[in-house]
Amino acid sequence: MTGEAAGRLIDAIDALLPQTQCTRCGFAGCRPYAAAIAAGDADINQCPPGGNSTIHALAARLGREFRPLNPIHGTETPPLVAVIDEERCIGCAKCLPACPVDAIVGAQRFMHTVLSVDCTGCELCLPPCPVDCIDMRPLVDANGFRQPVANFVLLQTQAPIHRARYESHVARVAREDDERQRTLAEKKRQAGRQHKNDAGP
Repeated sequence: MTGEAAGRLIDAIDALLPQTQCTRCGFAGCRPYAAAIAAGDADINQCPPGGNSTIHALAARLGREFRPLNPIHGTETPPLVAVIDEERCIGCAKCLPACPVDAIVGAQRFMHTVLSVDCTGCELCLPPCPVDCIDMRPLVDANGFRQPVANFVLLQTQAPIHRARYESHVARVAREDDERQRTLAEKKRQAGRQHKNDAGP
């Protein structure tokens, strides 16, 4: 398979994944998981958020036999969203960098809030929280009804939005890291000049 063909296959597989970026599949995100499936390094049944409906879609696209979700990676549940308990939140901001789609807003020493419409339910914000003030709750629609387990149509509707927010998050983090590196380099240059000046001729 040529590099171009492999890229197209990865794109096709990635397009079927829910883009929660939860890493429960064992990879750093949906795209790396798609690449591993394309390379034969991962099975198609490792995505709990996608559930059996996504496995069926992957099996049909790749001409593989359907295999139930591997319990090693988790269980299929209704779509979830994170909710922060305002009374317990201490404003430590440790959950902010953990969110792969920047769905949490807040600042150091201020109460944080999850934008439920943007939350992918990845649960990555849970481990960093030192006071356990984040709960995962079933996603409900405008009428207050819980969403069904891994509804493939719903997942496919939300996936492009989640992917775009994830890519925006990655780009923002890269910009901020680049800015930190430039700032650090400039401070080193200034320190070097000051040291030279202090040393005299």
